[in-house]
Amino acid sequence: MSRRPRMSPRRWIALAAAAAVVGLAVPTVWAYASSAGRILSDPSSAPSTDVTMVMGAGVRADGRPTRLLAGRLDVAADLFHLGRTRTLLVSGGTAPGGYDEPAAMRRYLVQAGVPDESIIEDPLGVDSWASCRRARDEFELDRLLVVSQRFHLPRTVALCRSAGIDAVGVAHDSKESNPPGTRQGYLREVAASVPAMARGLFSR
Repeated sequence: MSRRPRMSPRRWIALAAAAAVVGLAVPTVWAYASSAGRILSDPSSAPSTDVTMVMGAGVRADGRPTRLLAGRLDVAADLFHLGRTRTLLVSGGTAPGGYDEPAAMRRYLVQAGVPDESIIEDPLGVDSWASCRRARDEFELDRLLVVSQRFHLPRTVALCRSAGIDAVGVAHDSKESNPPGTRQGYLREVAASVPAMARGLFSR
């Protein structure tokens, strides 16, 4: 009786690498397929929507938004001034020591000419899924614009749609203003899409 030849270590490594590539590729394809045709580059082309959600992206020690977050807020302010939206929902996290993304986002938007009463803070938007879920459950939204960087929007729009929200993304293109952050963002999104797909499909 002949024995089946054992698989060589190199073959095992190759198979493991292939499985890892597939495991990362499928969630990324899910995010891009779910958001296809729903990400815009020009705020003036965005549909009119009562509420626009702006995703948090870090605040400096002095309370100023990071460059990525400032870019998002600039797009949100443009949407407001163009009359594409009436209310800006700023969604981010807080932490001990005075770290407060929504408060920093409010200050920046007010300085950009958005009336204070047109801004709503969500201090529990600790990640993209939490922001989308709370937009649905806490703020009872079923339709909105969502603003973030282009690299972040496929996952965010996909998650909002999984939560039952008719979401359209309006992108800030950060390739020129923050190339390192943009490169890191695209790399991070590959890994972040794995739990995002699981949440989107199984955490309704």
